[in-house]
Amino acid sequence: MANGRLKKLVLVTVSILAVSGCAKDGALDVSSGVGVSVTRTGCPAVAVPDHTGDVTIFNPVNSTDSSAIDVVANITNLRSTCNSEGERIYTEATFDVRAIRSRPTGARTITVPYFSTVIQGGTAVVAKRINNVTLQFADGDYRASASAKAGSYVDASAARLPEDVIERLTRKRKAGDPDAALDPLADPAVRAAVARSSFELLVGFQLTQAQLQYNATR
Repeated sequence: MANGRLKKLVLVTVSILAVSGCAKDGALDVSSGVGVSVTRTGCPAVAVPDHTGDVTIFNPVNSTDSSAIDVVANITNLRSTCNSEGERIYTEATFDVRAIRSRPTGARTITVPYFSTVIQGGTAVVAKRINNVTLQFADGDYRASASAKAGSYVDASAARLPEDVIERLTRKRKAGDPDAALDPLADPAVRAAVARSSFELLVGFQLTQAQLQYNATR
């Protein structure tokens, strides 16, 4: 489920990595060579993959004509909390689902499945769960909303960079040093280590192939 945009986001996020000390996050430290101090917690990035943040239900189901649109629901207000203490990192994502229907007559209940997937290194699926969110339309109402959540555990050891990689990424470099102008992430071994220690928690609607194709091509 990870897409190019999310991979790029993760690489940008982790390209500036943790150094300890009293410097504030993002502060430029020129006391002994140029470097940027940023705290890396190991918490996964949380996002909704492209084309999975909304779902359209048709009536009849075999039509994709605009006149057949029955209900449209979308994921919004995605938020996350993370506890990176201990041997396992726990992340919880909460979000709202808002829906609108084309005909307001009668009370109606709709159940929509959604997934939560943990991705390591941008491509490897570590875990996936399917849950449901229930939307209840009152008689006469076009709109309904509900809240849902998803959680994930990541082994802290897997999210921790090796010490030699941390040293290469955070070492202060002075003008004139042989590698002063070299980006450590240009080294395939360093990039691979960063990727292995990077996780994402992806949340979206569990779509059928037809629904996914509709979202991608409309």
